[in-house]
Amino acid sequence: MGHEANVDSIQALEKQIGEGKGDIIKLKCTRNSLLNISTLVPPEVLGHIFVWVLFREVDCLLDSPEHFSGPRKGSYNFLLVCHHWFEVASLTPELWTFWGNTLKDWKKHHRSRVGPLDLVLCGPGHDPDDFDEPLRDALRSRVAQDTIRRVHLMSYNEGALTSIISSLSPKDGGGQNENIESIIWQNEGLGPVDTSNFFSRSRLSRLRLLDLCGSFYISSWDCLVSRTTILTALSLEISESLPSPTPTTSQLLSILTSNPNLRELRLSDAALPNDADQSTSKVSLRNLKMLSLTGEFYRIFELLHRLILPQALDEIHLSGSNPTVEDISQTLAPYMRDYFRHDTRFQNPLEVSSSSSFGFISVCVRYAQVTEWGPQVSLTVDLGHVPPPGVVEQSLINLIAPVPREPVVSFTADLDMKLPEELLLAMSNIKSLSIHGVGLSKGFLQPDPEGPHAGTKLLPSLQSLSLENITSNDGDWGHLTTYLAHQTSNGQIISLEMSDNPPYIHPSVMDEIKDLVGKFIYHRISTEEDE
Repeated sequence: MGHEANVDSIQALEKQIGEGKGDIIKLKCTRNSLLNISTLVPPEVLGHIFVWVLFREVDCLLDSPEHFSGPRKGSYNFLLVCHHWFEVASLTPELWTFWGNTLKDWKKHHRSRVGPLDLVLCGPGHDPDDFDEPLRDALRSRVAQDTIRRVHLMSYNEGALTSIISSLSPKDGGGQNENIESIIWQNEGLGPVDTSNFFSRSRLSRLRLLDLCGSFYISSWDCLVSRTTILTALSLEISESLPSPTPTTSQLLSILTSNPNLRELRLSDAALPNDADQSTSKVSLRNLKMLSLTGEFYRIFELLHRLILPQALDEIHLSGSNPTVEDISQTLAPYMRDYFRHDTRFQNPLEVSSSSSFGFISVCVRYAQVTEWGPQVSLTVDLGHVPPPGVVEQSLINLIAPVPREPVVSFTADLDMKLPEELLLAMSNIKSLSIHGVGLSKGFLQPDPEGPHAGTKLLPSLQSLSLENITSNDGDWGHLTTYLAHQTSNGQIISLEMSDNPPYIHPSVMDEIKDLVGKFIYHRISTEEDE
């Protein structure tokens, strides 16, 4: 009986709890109806607040070439707060500007309320058949009403992109795409996408970001001259193998002149001039913060000499092909030396990293405090797959030559060569040195015993040394211990970190190394033989 009584009591209490929850919900609803946000803020103002909260982060994401996404999951949770908020949001068309990021999503949502449209397409699976006639008509209607704000398209199917861009091209008597603020198109397909009608028919008076990457055909570059005037970012990394004509020097300079507020400029070979222009006209890009040029060496510097750059840029990336050693030393080095001299930020502690593989040589110079933004200069040169003996070494020296040597506190070398004595002497303030893939030999990191610096330390400020995949040319690890004894003489303390994929170092050598350095870390990469 006692057990049955407990069950009845529990059920009675559960009923009371349920009734209490109902009362609490009613009280909360009454309280919410009395809140100032519901009575004092006009619906149109509340709607503007919703739009600002929803899109303040999306604006940053959509203006980045790396992102092809709309509002994140959960962005519309404010619709669940109360019925009033839901009604206000439903009557705010600016909140419903995103159809999704696939053609199937577009087909579901293209009938949504009319407002500024952010058109996003992302991913490999876009069947052109999904872009049916009702969807085409919806896009054409948007173009006619000039209600498209952003067009961010990425696809591996050039057929789908061609159909979409064709539908976005204004027709006679319709809108002219005046309200488009951002265009990011990436074509990962094999065939080109013709953009000629779009650019020739669109006004684009509000366009701030233009980014074309991949296979695109542009019949007339003059369209960009007349259609763009307020660009802050221009990126044309389009394929050169297409029949699309490259711009003339005059056309490209005109595009840059008509967009004086440019902050970012990225151009690949297909967008670099290739004509024998004899004029001496120049363009000032006083607001530029980031510059990236990729292509044949002589074309890059033909353009560079036509640009008046600000004294301080946050980032410079130059990637050239087909130069000679003389091209680097006579053209690139003097230009970069002049730039470093005028940008006083390079008087701060610097990090220099260099690498080489398959005829590519790369040097990057940046702040040693990697948490800070800029400045950064990256130079990459393609010497060819099998450069002649000595070319890699000499080209590396020529690339590093313009770098302000005294501020260098960290140097990374990924090169199959002996670091030249004059290079280390010029960077006497190096505190951290990292070397990859260099063979140990007699005189490792030491001055020429017959030279003027015999007996001195090449790296008097060194505190940390990292050696990765270092091999001993003759199996004698004494070259390393000899250097360490030389470097740590007079009580200097350094740390050493090593990793190798054999050879094996004898324990006695390990003990000798430990006695010579303040801290020793050794990583031996295991192989199938070890297992």
